[in-house]
Amino acid sequence: MQIGIIGLPNVGKSTLFKAITNIQVDINNYPFCTIEPNVGVVEVPDERVDNLAKIFNSKKKLYATIEFVDIAGLVKGASQGEGLGNKFLHNVREVDALVQVVRIFENTNITHVHETIDPKRDMEIINTELILADLETISKRLSKLEKETKNTTDKELLRKKELVEELKTILDANDLTKVQNFIKSLGEKDFILIQDLHLLSFKPILYVFNTTSPESIKEDLQKFNVKLDKNKYLALDIKTEEELLELDDSDKKELGLKSELSSLISKSYALLNLIVFLTTGEDETRSWSIKKDSTAPQAGRAIHGDFEEKFICADVVTYDDLITSGSRAKAKEKGLIRVEGKDYIVQDGDVIEFKI
Repeated sequence: MQIGIIGLPNVGKSTLFKAITNIQVDINNYPFCTIEPNVGVVEVPDERVDNLAKIFNSKKKLYATIEFVDIAGLVKGASQGEGLGNKFLHNVREVDALVQVVRIFENTNITHVHETIDPKRDMEIINTELILADLETISKRLSKLEKETKNTTDKELLRKKELVEELKTILDANDLTKVQNFIKSLGEKDFILIQDLHLLSFKPILYVFNTTSPESIKEDLQKFNVKLDKNKYLALDIKTEEELLELDDSDKKELGLKSELSSLISKSYALLNLIVFLTTGEDETRSWSIKKDSTAPQAGRAIHGDFEEKFICADVVTYDDLITSGSRAKAKEKGLIRVEGKDYIVQDGDVIEFKI
C-alpha cells in the first residue's frame, strides 16, 4: 500500500520524505527538483510488537510497513499539463492515499511559487487540480454511458449512469470534502459500480502543515480561515525533523527534542483502512497489515497463500488478554484463547496462530 506525498513546489515534501524514510533525496530550493517519484518503505511504530517480544523473548521484531512516494510538485493548471502536470497526476493515480504538505512557515530564502503564504489558497489549488482531472474522466465516461443506456433496460448500467451524473454535479461544486462524503455514503454495490473510474478525489487525504511553530497550529488555521476536523491534519516542523536525523537519542534527550514522525506514520497508516494482527513466539514477533473486515483465511494470506487455501482454524487471543495473562498457557487456562473458523472477522490487535 502506498501513500503519496503531494503539494506545491518548495513546501517541504522531499524534506519530509527524507525525514520519514531516512533516504537521501534531492531537496534543492527550486521547483520540480523531484521529477521521478522516490519511494521509501517505512515501519509502522507499534508498542504491541515491543511488549510481546519481551514476554516471548523473541529473537526478532518485525513491524507492518507502508510505502511513501515523494511526488513532484504540482502547479496551477496541472490538469491541463502545466508544469509536470501529467506526470504528477499519473503518479497520484498510482497511490492509495495522499499526504498533502501545506506550507505555513515564512522564509525569504525559500521561494514560494505564489509569493505569499496562504495555506487555504494552496490547498484549494491542489484540490481543484485533482477535481478538474476527475471532471475530465467523468465527462468521458458519461459520454460513453449515454450511448450505452440509450436503448437499454439494464438496471445496473442505468444506476451507474445515475451515480456518475451525481458525481459530476458534486465535482462541479469544486469541494473535495463533498466528494469524499458522497463516496462514504454509498453502499457496497453502488461503490463497485463506480470504483473503476479510479478518481483522484476518491483518495483519502491527511494534511501536514509545515510550520516552525507546531504548537500554534490551531491559531494559524483560524488566522487563514482553514477549517478541518482535527483527525484530518497534523502540524510538523519538517526542517527540524530532518535535522533530528543527525542526532542520537542522548543528544535529543539533552536538548529536550522529540520527533513527531511516528504520529504521522500512524495517521498515514490509518488512512489506508488497514488493521494489524500479530504473531509471536521465540523466533519472532511480527505485526501484519490486512484490510479492515478481513476474514481469518484472508488474514492468513498476508503470511502465505497456503494459510488461506489450506485454512482449518485459528487460535485467537486479544493482545490485551495475552499481555494481562503473561503467557499463552495462562491465557488458555483462563479460557481467553478462542478457536475461530473461516467466517471470523479479524480484529485489530488479535494475536493469532493459524492451523492449516
